[in-house]
Amino acid sequence: MRYIGFLRRLERHVLVALLWAMVTLFFLGVVMREVGGTMASRFAWVEEAVRLMNVFLVFLGLGLALERGRHVGIDTFRNRLPDMPKRLVQRTIDAVGFVFAVYLAVLGWRLVDFVLMTGQRSPTLDIPMGWIYVAPVIGFAALALRYALSLVGAFDRFSSHGEEDGHA
Repeated sequence: MRYIGFLRRLERHVLVALLWAMVTLFFLGVVMREVGGTMASRFAWVEEAVRLMNVFLVFLGLGLALERGRHVGIDTFRNRLPDMPKRLVQRTIDAVGFVFAVYLAVLGWRLVDFVLMTGQRSPTLDIPMGWIYVAPVIGFAALALRYALSLVGAFDRFSSHGEEDGHA
């Protein structure tokens, strides 16, 4: 369980750093457009960088959001079930979620490979576009890990909806 605590902290730190970098860069871009004059064109890369950071922010937060019960779900029926059928439904949800997340991570990896082979590059940052597609691979792998941990009972993601439950 110590490793999952480390993973939680790492995810939070990366997400916070990405958000701060996005805010800072976007602010810099706005300032440069307003007061930069001809220098403003040198900062055209800022909007693309912020857009790409946003993609990573969304996908890297998938696993943490699932663990904290922050994903959208319809739980009215599930919550009204008796304990045994309720646990069975929860385990089924975790198993299907795990399989689907693994499938999406594998599909994402194939997409990364394909796009890297095409040689596409981003317009202003001039980085290989395939690396941008790594975000879903990491995100869905983290999601699959959380589904698996919930499935084996490492934590109960169904009981912590709407609460800050002390996850660091």
